[in-house]
This record gives sequence, structure tokens and C-alpha cells, in this order.
Amino acid sequence: MSLALKNVKIIGREGRWDVLIEDGKIMRISEEEEAEKVIDCSQKYLSPGFFNTHTHAAMSLLRGVADDRAFWDAWPEIVWPLEENLNAEDVYWGTKLACLEMIKTGTVAFNDMYFFMESAVDAVEDMGMKAVMSYGLIDQNDPDKLEEEIEATKNFVEYAEDSELVEAALGPHAPYTVSKEGLEWCADYAEKNDLLVNIHVGETEKEKKDFGESHEEGFAEYLEKVGLLNDRLIAAHGVWLEKKDMDLFAENGTTISHNPASNMKLAVGKPMDYGTMKKKGVKVTLGTDGCVSNNNLDMLEEAKIAALQQKMPGDATLLDAKECYEMTTKKGAEALRCGSGVIEEGKPADLILIDKGVKGVPTHDIISNLIYSMDSSSITDVVIDGKLVMKDRKVKGEDEIIEKATERAEDLVSGVI
Repeated sequence: MSLALKNVKIIGREGRWDVLIEDGKIMRISEEEEAEKVIDCSQKYLSPGFFNTHTHAAMSLLRGVADDRAFWDAWPEIVWPLEENLNAEDVYWGTKLACLEMIKTGTVAFNDMYFFMESAVDAVEDMGMKAVMSYGLIDQNDPDKLEEEIEATKNFVEYAEDSELVEAALGPHAPYTVSKEGLEWCADYAEKNDLLVNIHVGETEKEKKDFGESHEEGFAEYLEKVGLLNDRLIAAHGVWLEKKDMDLFAENGTTISHNPASNMKLAVGKPMDYGTMKKKGVKVTLGTDGCVSNNNLDMLEEAKIAALQQKMPGDATLLDAKECYEMTTKKGAEALRCGSGVIEEGKPADLILIDKGVKGVPTHDIISNLIYSMDSSSITDVVIDGKLVMKDRKVKGEDEIIEKATERAEDLVSGVI
């Protein structure tokens, strides 16, 4: 079904326009378009949707269970024991809850790593979102466990092949949870199949210290040694990186997914050194991380936190609103190789409509307002792959999703917490 967005103000373009959407793409941008379905956008702005480059979607079921505790306390004592009790049904409804939250906050595509990922794929397709998804491979230097994890990864990649909305990736969890052999297998398999790779790198000071005690090289050198350091790699966090790590990330086109809210909440010790990364040409995008460590999936909130955190040491010009906006749109799309993050004819129609409301008035600069003063309640409609998945802030089936996810969450933590 064709869709026309009438009389809309496109962020970054002067005037008002009609946008015609057909077959999942922006077919035309002109002064007059008609379609089978028409939306009057005379009071709204049009933006590319947001691209969240690091999530653990089904952890939405664990929102609030480990708050105000240090990472190396909360995860071993609470999170990992709870995850041992997860099943496929939990992941299905937890992922649907995450998708609902992301849609209602303007995200059109996300990059996910977790378990029971076949169920996660089903949830994403049911919600009509786009995603890059990876099975979280963890072998703890156990050769037998590695064989099991390899088989699980291959099964997931094969399962996702038929999806029109999901792209499979590989998900070696981190250098401290995956053996050298496991990382080398991931590098080889990703290269042969042209797959993105997700990994956690340099999140906490303890991680850096422990890594330094067991390895002669730094994070980036090690990833290069095992064959993972290239433009297919998306490395989450990157807080505790040395300048030589950043040089290698820049040279190899590797993307850092910056997760400031998670880093702050888990008290990882310092802000990510975005200023140096920018100077060196490291590709940086934004992600929320999972709902245990954030505790939401709201990319506008993440962008504001990112901008404010970087300015705090004393440079008000660092990571400005436009940079944040591009990280959540165009740069995020480029990293995920999913959609485009721009509004141009012929590009995928992954779009959001924004009512500026009282927080957007006056509108001297809509991008600054969007990052610094407005919030996700300003997002009224979401189009993904050319389909209207949220209209007037309503998403199909949201009451059932909240009910089922609540039931699964309560069952999961019962008797454990």
C-alpha cells in the first residue's frame, strides 16, 4: 500500500514537502503527492528513524533487578543466575517488549546480542522492525563448550537467512569470555559469510587490568591478531582504550558503539574519550545497552546524555547536537548496513514523525531542540520498511505485549530475587 506524508517539514531541508512511500522506499519528494493512505503532517517534522547499535533486547524482562550495584557485583550475583533460567518464550516476549519500547521512542533498527535468538527473530518480525542479531557466544576457554557455541551460532545464522527484516551477525561476547580459538573461528566465519560481528571491549577498568595481566598486547592488537579488527566489527563501550587502540580501530574502520547511560550507571570509572576518537577518525555510533544497565532503550535520551557527558570536563563544543543526531541516524545505519538513515528518493523508508510540542518551542534549531529539550513522547508516528508501525503513538498489540512480558518477567525472577 502506498503512503503519502503530506505537507511535512523535513529536518535538514527548507520548506514543506509531500513524501510518497511505496514498496518500502521513498519514491518521491515533491510539492504534491497522492497515495492509497494519506497522513496530514502539517504540524510535524520528518526525520530518519533512530538506529540503536548495541542492545540485549530480551533483558527488558530484567529491568530494575540489579540497580545501584557495581557491575562485577550485580552480574555474577544477580544477572547471570537469572539468565541461566531463561527460555525461548521469555526471550520472545522480552524482545517484543523491547521492540515496543523502541518503536515508541523512534528506533527503527537495532543491533542485538543475546540467547535463544531464533525466538528473538520471530519477535522482531512480528513487530515489523529491522535488526542485526547475533547469538552471544561464550565458551570460557572450554573446548567442548566452544563446539556447542559454534553449532548454536551456525544454527542461528541459518535460521535468520529467510528473514526479510533481520540480518544475522556473530556475537563473541568479549575477549574475557571467549577463547582465542573462539575469536579466530568467529573471524574466519564472518569473513567467509560477510557477517557483522558484535563484541564488548574495554567496558570496565577491571576488564582492562585483567586483560593486561594475561596478554602482552592491548585490546585492538589482540583483536587484530585473531582476525576480527576490520570494518565488520562493532565494539561496544570502548571506555578503557589506549590511544594505540584507537589508532588501530580508525585504521581498520571498526565502529565503536558508545553507551554513555550504561557506562555511567555501572560506574565504569570515566567517560569514553570521544574527543581523541574523533581526532583519530574512529567511527562512533550510539547504543543503549540492555535494560539492566541503562534502564531503557530511548535513543533520544541516550543522545542527550552522550552530549552532556562529553562537555562536562570543560569543552562545550565537543559532541554537539548535530553529531549526536547523525550518530543516531546516518552513522548508525551505516554501521548496521541496514536502511540509510537519510531522507532521499530511492532510500529505505525508515522514518519518524515528530510533533515538537511545548518542549520544541520556539524552534530556532530543530536538531538542538530534539537532542536537548524534547523527548520521545514527541514522536507520534513510525514508518519501518515503508509500513506504518505506530500511528498517533499507538502500536498494534501493545496491551498484550505488556501483559505477557510482565507475566514472563515475574515468573523468571520468582524465587531468585
